[in-house]
Amino acid sequence: MLRSQIDGITVGDILISDFPTIEPEKRIAEALSLMRESGFQEVPIVEGSNYLGMVSYGSILRKKNVAPDTKVKNLVRNLPTLSLETDMTKVAEHIVMNNCRQLAVLSGKKIIGVVSRSGVTAAVAGIKILRDIKVWEIMTTPVESVNDKEMLDDALEIMRRLDIRTVPVTNNANIPVGIVGMNEIIDNHWKTDTKSFGDFQKSSKAQISIDGIYASSVSTIEWDNTLETAVRTMEEKGFSTLPVVDGKELVGIITEFDVVELVSACRERDSLFVQISGLEDEDKVYSDAMYADIEAEMSKISKIYKPESLTIHVSRYNEEGERKKYSITAKLFIRGTLISSKEVGWDLIKTNSDLIKKMGGLVVDMKDTKVTFRKRKK
Repeated sequence: MLRSQIDGITVGDILISDFPTIEPEKRIAEALSLMRESGFQEVPIVEGSNYLGMVSYGSILRKKNVAPDTKVKNLVRNLPTLSLETDMTKVAEHIVMNNCRQLAVLSGKKIIGVVSRSGVTAAVAGIKILRDIKVWEIMTTPVESVNDKEMLDDALEIMRRLDIRTVPVTNNANIPVGIVGMNEIIDNHWKTDTKSFGDFQKSSKAQISIDGIYASSVSTIEWDNTLETAVRTMEEKGFSTLPVVDGKELVGIITEFDVVELVSACRERDSLFVQISGLEDEDKVYSDAMYADIEAEMSKISKIYKPESLTIHVSRYNEEGERKKYSITAKLFIRGTLISSKEVGWDLIKTNSDLIKKMGGLVVDMKDTKVTFRKRKK
């Protein structure tokens, strides 16, 4: 019933017909300016009336060395395209799989509009089954934040490592005081034509302190509030991210992406939807082993509940010299309920295996909790 209600919303219902475009011969610096002005993080590249692909803020952020004069055509991102007939759950799946905020809607080769992550989020917020979900059920926790006394490069490192676009700013008492996002990065980091976008070195960290640039107008939401309230707050304030608090202290974060993940989990599939993101090229050789461990544990979980979708993100960073440490986060949807966890370790395969087994334990705990509740209710 929930799936039919979601897919009852059409692409036409949320189509944005007034959207920015850029030509392939334009410069990346011009694309960034267009993103800053429009708020779009994926801008369609068009030649005449034909759609060629997207230039993406995320792709630029991940590049180590991109000159401002680089042509847009050299950074084309081939994201999936939509038609007016695409199911909303499929739209959500595309957004989740590609971690993007905008997708192009085509008629033939011509772009006729854009669908945004925020449009999907706002459209489903009114569905009764979804709007009564509590924030704590789908928020991301634990959450990484940057202290207001740290430097912009610290926030950039978190963004690159987690493949996210906004980072909450906290004070020494772990109270959210602001947000650092795309606008702050473009305004304070990539604002000259005399250097590449990847040459913001550690030696220049002292030049840009977080406390002088973060957006201090951030709104927060209580952990036990409803999903509908969270989405309406995002819509009214123009935010894609809300720090979640217990009293005043930061305990998690909820984003439009979390809502879209929930919608994607409702898609009818013949098998479990699994996505692993964030793997470095040299680590992709381990993906088969990771999937094997996932398959083994999910087969055990399916004897208790049927899992609907599992997304895993891998972050890698240098802990001791050249030695790599891995931080892996997972989100598992079961019957509309989110189970999330995180594991850190030196060995990618073992860390993934430990995380998946932990998820299995959390599913058992969820089953036992519900059994206990039913007995108590009787």
